[in-house]
This record gives sequence, C-alpha cells and structure tokens, in this order.
Amino acid sequence: MNSIQWNSADDREQLHLDHMIQRIQQGETEPYRVIVEKYQRQIYVYCYYLLKQTEMTQDAVQDIFIKAYENIASYTRPGSFSAWLYKIAYNHCMNLNKKKFRDVELLKIFKHTYSAELAYKKDAQSTDRLEILMDQLSFDEKHILLLRAVEDYSYDEIGQVMNIKAATARKKFERIRKKLIKRNGEGGLRV
Repeated sequence: MNSIQWNSADDREQLHLDHMIQRIQQGETEPYRVIVEKYQRQIYVYCYYLLKQTEMTQDAVQDIFIKAYENIASYTRPGSFSAWLYKIAYNHCMNLNKKKFRDVELLKIFKHTYSAELAYKKDAQSTDRLEILMDQLSFDEKHILLLRAVEDYSYDEIGQVMNIKAATARKKFERIRKKLIKRNGEGGLRV
C-alpha cells in the first residue's frame, strides 16, 4: 500500500512540475522561480564536483538556469525534466573545463616562452616578477595577452575569439601593456 501512495504522490509532483513547465513555455516567468528553487541545490552539488571551484560553480549554476529558461520550449515529455536539466549542466561544465584547461596551457606556454627569453638575458628575478604581474591580471586580460603575445593573433582574430570588435581588442591589449609596464617599473615588459 505504501508504494501505491508513494507513486501517487510522485505522480502528483510530476503533474505539478509539468503544469509549471507548460506555464513557462506559454510565457509566464514566476513558475520558473519554483523550478530553480527545487533544483538549484542539486545542480550546484553536481557542478561543484565537476568544477571543484566555488566561484566558478556559482557562476555555472546561474548560467545553466539561464540556458534552461531560454531553451525550455525545447523540453518535451516523456523525458525527465531533471535529466534534461542535468544534460545542460553537464555540457556547460564540460565546456568550462575545456576552456579552463586551454587557458592553463596557454599560460604555461606564455611563461615558458617568456622564461626562455629571460634566461637568455640572465635575469632570474624577472621570472618571479612575471608571475606576480600575471597573477594581478584578470582572466580576460590574461586571455588577450596570451592570444596576442604568445599565439600572435591579430586584433581581428582576438575579436572573433572573444566576441568583441577588433578595435576594442587593440585598446584592451594596449591597456594591459601599459598596466604591465607601470607595474614592472621603468623598463617595462616587452609585450
């Protein structure tokens, strides 16, 4: 008897969820708050184990719920809504991990390239200064610097990668360059 009652409560919950999804698909926004509250903790825990960084996980969860809202029209029964949501979470986290790995590799290449130049100049303290300076840059600043200085991308290519105009990429690179020169002292870094 208990299993029948449990299935009945489970069925009622599924019907309620289906009804809220239909309302959202028809343009209402308020029912989505209930869905976010219902799944937010589960998605957070799932993403945290994939990403292993609190701040990145918090941002990812927000992005996932935004993507789910934007694409809720594509959700159809009989598939489980939670499975659909987890698929969005999985794809988003995998993209973040791929991007994080690429950025770490680019940073290693940049440091290696610059370290080789510094070794040629026999200036061992400059390597430590470079690491300190790089750590003071934002993620986007590091990204632009690596694309321009290591990968030798044009401003047009940087603009395409970052979804900004070429002129904006050039201005940002010049600001980064000036920032590094100012923080490194009179001689500056050759970037």
